[in-house]
Order: sequence, then C-alpha cells, then structure tokens
Amino acid sequence: MIHQWKRALLEGASGVFERGGRKKPEIDEEQVKELHAKIRELAVANSLLERKLKPWGGK
Repeated sequence: MIHQWKRALLEGASGVFERGGRKKPEIDEEQVKELHAKIRELAVANSLLERKLKPWGGK
C-alpha cells in the first residue's frame, strides 16, 4: 500500500507545483439558489423550534 502511495506521489507531485494547475470550480447558479432556499427554510424551522422549547428550559 505504501508503495502505491509513493508511486502516486511521484507521478502527481509535479502537478501540485505547476502554475495555474487548479481549475476554478464551476458554479451552478440554480443549485446555489436551491441551497440558499434550503438554508432559509432550516433557519426558520430552527427559530420556530427554539421559541417552542423556551418554556421547557431551552436556550
């Protein structure tokens, strides 16, 4: 197993130091919008739950 890791390092190590080796990740705007909507939904649910739990010693 160590031999495989060493071989992978030796084959790919030069790519780490090359200029411009990383591509900018592609951003899927539709997926970002969906994730923001889900975050808002969960934030509202969390807030509601927090308010409901206060009478029983919640935060």
